[in-house]
Amino acid sequence: MSLHRNSRKYHKWLMLFVGMQLLVWSITGAYMVLMDIHYIHGDSLVANKKPTIAFNNVNYSFSELMSDYSKASDIELGLLQNQTVYRFNDGEQKVILSAIDGRQLSPIDEMLAISIAKDNYTNTKAAVINVQLITVNPPRELSSRHLPVWRIDFDDFASPSFYISANSGQLVTKRHSYWRIFDWMFAFHVMDYIDEEADNKLLLIFTVLAFIASIFGLVLTYFRLMPQKKKRNSKVDNDLNKEIADEKA
Repeated sequence: MSLHRNSRKYHKWLMLFVGMQLLVWSITGAYMVLMDIHYIHGDSLVANKKPTIAFNNVNYSFSELMSDYSKASDIELGLLQNQTVYRFNDGEQKVILSAIDGRQLSPIDEMLAISIAKDNYTNTKAAVINVQLITVNPPRELSSRHLPVWRIDFDDFASPSFYISANSGQLVTKRHSYWRIFDWMFAFHVMDYIDEEADNKLLLIFTVLAFIASIFGLVLTYFRLMPQKKKRNSKVDNDLNKEIADEKA
């Protein structure tokens, strides 16, 4: 009986402490499971275009590039809109050069950033409602490693935002309202509201306490079911004794 009383007491207080978080885990987990992860990533927002590079337009050679930028690394030939360009790192800076005449195109301006975002967005009729150059203090939804970037907000379902690198002219990430909800759900699920790391002490403490509360709950279940079992056994014994008595009579 002492084990029964202690289990009931500890289970009650532990559940008062961790019960709200168990509800949060259930709600956030359900949202993350039910939502299509590809939609959350914003894959459906990006137009599936596969333009080809016109190599006959490459008049600025690789050797000329290395002569002008001796510290260039990670050099690649690509497209900026429909123009063939070189992208490379010059020290810590990302640089874009025209492959036609070697003219530096980075950092890109606002009009070009808008054009790139609209070219990448699936809904060609969506209007741009806000444009912002972010160089410091990025929002929660953007990693600082992408700075500087242009944020292009569209007037469309779920308020999508495209982030275009000012140095490479590439779409570095895309966000929308359901992603932002998902981000908060994940933060509350792992109980790390800043870095969103699952291996944090607060989550470990609540997990251990929830496990202990479950153990006490199993003990209570055992004591709740045992009297019924004893009662059924006692009834069987009484019926058997009555049958024996009737036969003797």
